[in-house]
Amino acid sequence: MQRRDGRAPDELRALVLHRRYSKFAEGSVLIELGDTRVVCTASVDEKVPPFLRGTGQGWVTAEYGMLPRATQERSAREAATGRIGGRSQEIQRLIGRSLRGAVELERLGERTIWIDCDVLQADGGTRTAAITGAFVALVDALALLRRTGAIQRLPVREFIAATSVGIVDGVPVLDLTYEEDARARVDMNVVMTESGKFVEIQGTGEGGPFTKQEAAQLLGLAERGIATLIARQRATLADVLATPAS
Repeated sequence: MQRRDGRAPDELRALVLHRRYSKFAEGSVLIELGDTRVVCTASVDEKVPPFLRGTGQGWVTAEYGMLPRATQERSAREAATGRIGGRSQEIQRLIGRSLRGAVELERLGERTIWIDCDVLQADGGTRTAAITGAFVALVDALALLRRTGAIQRLPVREFIAATSVGIVDGVPVLDLTYEEDARARVDMNVVMTESGKFVEIQGTGEGGPFTKQEAAQLLGLAERGIATLIARQRATLADVLATPAS
């Protein structure tokens, strides 16, 4: 299969992680994955939701949105409509669930890390790019808390990243662009930890049912892609990881 951008079926798009992209946020990253670009910020709030007060446990939550001209045609701002769309709600819940699975919330203390993911440009895979970038922003925010003495060590269970896979023109492919996703017979979003545990698998047979063997093939492809993404996260955060725990 010849992909329009020249990639092999098992090849990720070009990935760039710009740390400290925002001046004021405790952690921030601009993630570029091909033509998809998402700004992820992590902000520390010294309180938790009511259901966690008095427990000593922290929380990580997320919000997600797209700029009006992130796509080929302008879309209305959700703030202007007076409500958050169902797609945005689904994605921000996914981001929050994914990152909470990577953090030792009991070691965070009674504080909340707010993750904001804003899509500047969308060409497929915005939710998976948001998770991959947001994890880096989250670690930077946690590292700041460690430097200031608010926490003793990074409360990170393990690294986490996400990617998309699908069957396009009968071929399993990794990291779908918008054009590929639109014509995929099967598309799947996979969130996975560094040890190979799944946080979420979202798979749909858009063009009909798919087999157990096809699902296994796609998951194996996603696992290899996520291993590459996590290696890039680790390289990007090398200075944080080199700091010994207190």
